[in-house]
Amino acid sequence: MAKYQSFQNIMDNQMVVPTKLLENFHQLKLNETELVVLLQIHRFRTEGNGFPTPEQLATHLTITSQECSQVLRSLIQKRMMTIEQNQNEHRVLNEYYSLEPLWEKIFAVSPKPQTSDRSYDENIFPLFEQEFGRPLSPFEIETINIWLDEEEQSPALIKAALREAVLMSKLNFKYIDRILREWKRKGVKTVEQAREQGKQFRQGQQGPKTQKQENKKRDISLYYNWLEEDS
Repeated sequence: MAKYQSFQNIMDNQMVVPTKLLENFHQLKLNETELVVLLQIHRFRTEGNGFPTPEQLATHLTITSQECSQVLRSLIQKRMMTIEQNQNEHRVLNEYYSLEPLWEKIFAVSPKPQTSDRSYDENIFPLFEQEFGRPLSPFEIETINIWLDEEEQSPALIKAALREAVLMSKLNFKYIDRILREWKRKGVKTVEQAREQGKQFRQGQQGPKTQKQENKKRDISLYYNWLEEDS
């Protein structure tokens, strides 16, 4: 009897893996490493750890923690998971990985079609990494996805806001987010509208320039400091 009980203990300590995930992960453009990382995140979640570190994940993988960090960034970039927050009993905010986007892609009866500019969206991430001079963190990638998906900002305006931040030497996500929110408040939806807003701002704030200044002038019609404009 003890022998059967020991096997039952083993079976009781199991994790449910959706068959559809194993059958269709390649259709989601996931590789085997990404699949195993997702399964490990799922396992950690069932064990009560919703936000395992790359080091914790790498302990159960054949890749390093640095490589694991790259995979996590890729999964968030591909919209296979998100970083969410909840409050514990002490009202302290905790982060956790949500696999809801993955489950939605697998189980949705009518999955959302890919937009025609999806590749354009993906090009935003390497552009940000180039300007920041480092890989983006999972939180930063999730922020860009929020701009694209939830706030429905166009890729062109996001890139314009990034260049604005570079020009103003304020290269941080908080500043870029405030630019995008200001543009949205003003109804700016195209790069051309952003250029026109910039011209109007400079005409109201700058005095007449000398000819020498005009000759040295650089076209910064897209990139003025929106945050210093009067409300």
